[in-house]
Amino acid sequence: MGLILAIDKFNTAIGKLAGWTILILTLAISYEVFARYVLRAPTEWAFDVSYILYGTLFMLAGPYALARNAHVRGDFLYRAWSPRTQARLDLALYFLFFFPGIIALAWAGYKFAAFSWMIGEHSSNSPNGPPLYHFKSLIPIAGVLMTLQGMAEVARCIICLRTGEWPPRLHDVEETEKLILEQAAAATQGAPDAGKTV
Repeated sequence: MGLILAIDKFNTAIGKLAGWTILILTLAISYEVFARYVLRAPTEWAFDVSYILYGTLFMLAGPYALARNAHVRGDFLYRAWSPRTQARLDLALYFLFFFPGIIALAWAGYKFAAFSWMIGEHSSNSPNGPPLYHFKSLIPIAGVLMTLQGMAEVARCIICLRTGEWPPRLHDVEETEKLILEQAAAATQGAPDAGKTV
């Protein structure tokens, strides 16, 4: 269990670090709007900066979302199943779809990034386009991080199959919907803290 939580902590730290790209992206785009419409001098770099920062956030947030169990699924069906049934389905889906897809992403991304480094690739979207090889290196890195988190999730499934309960996850932020569902479940069971707010 310690190794699973260590992987969660690692991917959570990377996801939170990548989250700062939103602030940088917001400042960059705000400056571009100001420069374009007030100064009448649009920047040459805004388009490149926007897709590089957004792509960085998107790729590095994937392992964080998986660690938080935040990826989209058919929850209206999934919630009604027992933990063991959920674990069986998750385990099958990890081996049938997740690992083949993510390993293919990491392998293809590695080749893509290696070629970009080899030719010293720069963006062709602007006259003085920034280098792209650093950005493209994030593709195999994200694939490796997703694979690592996927192994932690498989271990969680195996523990659940043995014990009948999902092992605990790290908690840092919760969606309002999840909090409401937990409060409703506590109220239904007549728990003493049913009306407690978080």
